[in-house]
Amino acid sequence: MTSDKKTSRKKVHKAKLTRQFRSREERIEAGRLLREKVPRESHAIWKSPGKGRDVIAILQASNKERLQELVPIRYGRMLRSPFTFYRGSAALMAYDLSSTPNIGVQVQACGDCHLLNFGLFASPERNLVFDLNDFDETLPAPWEWDVKRLAGSFALAALDNRFGDEEAREGAIACVQSYRESLRKYSKMNPLEVWYSRMDMQSLIDTAPDPKTKKLRQEAADRARERVVENIFPKIVGSVAGQQRIVDQPPVLIHLDDPTFMEKVQEGLDVYRGTLSDERRVLLDRYRLVDAALKVVGIGSVGTRCFIALMFSEENHPLILQIKESSRSVLAPYAGKSIYKNQGERIVMGQRLMQSSSDIFLGWARGRAGRDFFVRQLRDMKFSVPVEGVTLSQIKRYAGLCGQTLARAHAKSGDAATISGYLGKGDVFDKALGDFAIAYAKQTVKDHRTLARAVRAGHLEALIEEE
Repeated sequence: MTSDKKTSRKKVHKAKLTRQFRSREERIEAGRLLREKVPRESHAIWKSPGKGRDVIAILQASNKERLQELVPIRYGRMLRSPFTFYRGSAALMAYDLSSTPNIGVQVQACGDCHLLNFGLFASPERNLVFDLNDFDETLPAPWEWDVKRLAGSFALAALDNRFGDEEAREGAIACVQSYRESLRKYSKMNPLEVWYSRMDMQSLIDTAPDPKTKKLRQEAADRARERVVENIFPKIVGSVAGQQRIVDQPPVLIHLDDPTFMEKVQEGLDVYRGTLSDERRVLLDRYRLVDAALKVVGIGSVGTRCFIALMFSEENHPLILQIKESSRSVLAPYAGKSIYKNQGERIVMGQRLMQSSSDIFLGWARGRAGRDFFVRQLRDMKFSVPVEGVTLSQIKRYAGLCGQTLARAHAKSGDAATISGYLGKGDVFDKALGDFAIAYAKQTVKDHRTLARAVRAGHLEALIEEE
């Protein structure tokens, strides 16, 4: 490293320490002063960037590194509704958010912060927790981007459930209000308290506001607990020539026609093993690889190279790992590139920083072809709350949970006091985001129609799967 670079890094580190060790009162006041630079009301405005905003071109650009034969499945899933379009178009919203106001304060951002990327999963202690659960796009970025994408998802979900604009706006406001109030609470905690805080599912059940909500939460917990390897295993594994193998379910679960495929998977797992801590290597070494296959997952991830690896212990206890391709974050063109050379490491480190607890098998690797991957267990009690057919009160209550969860994630990595000072104790920002969420939801409806027109005109191919 050159002398100039060393000097520059020392200056940056010193500046960070200076900001970090100001008192809470000083940082609250600094946040208040930022209102003069970026009025809170300015966040209400959504205005399309104009002719440069080519929806189809942006979607096609995001497909560049994907398996092209799977792209029609992605488009087919995005066509189901404006909400599914929203889920699959994080790159488009990143482009849009880059032109919206921000106060210049960064956090570790999720990057694809919509309501279905929150949910239940198992902590290492085998407790059910509620938290963010998707970090493919995570990167340091303006905190506003996550809040706007999350609020927009609630407005869109409400509209999808045939609520009116004002009711949809209420759902978005409930989310932002919870974020604002929770962030102020976290700004008063010491760093260890923030780090240790978590949303335990049993506590959510015990503190449910009414019997119906308690029942719904208990049912969600019960369904999540069923999603363990012992129950997943029989659905995707069968006996082939006396050996346990993954059963093909084309086009969403298939073996690759490549005689070197298993060799490549084992090489990747060997590299991945080196990213685990010593005690977790001991655990991994108790399992051996017996099969692997390509699996199509989600909406935004369709077309990326995602594999599942079937492993067994000496006594034939199963372990199923998901090996998912890690490309550059959709935020990178606007927030800057990651400090991590391996995009899988970017995801793992972002996940560990934002979540209250993370999968013990989280790790990363780079394959023969130079592609990056991250690894985790397949669906270990992972469950997202469905939003079809919900009431407005249920939407608002769930919005509050997600807003609180996002606030804790941002407080772990960012300056909660400065952001809280900017947001204030009133509802000015909440209402502004409510307006933005409705405006952007309507933009998404238009964008969904644009995709549908492109498919009808034969410019894009979409594969509509059976429900």
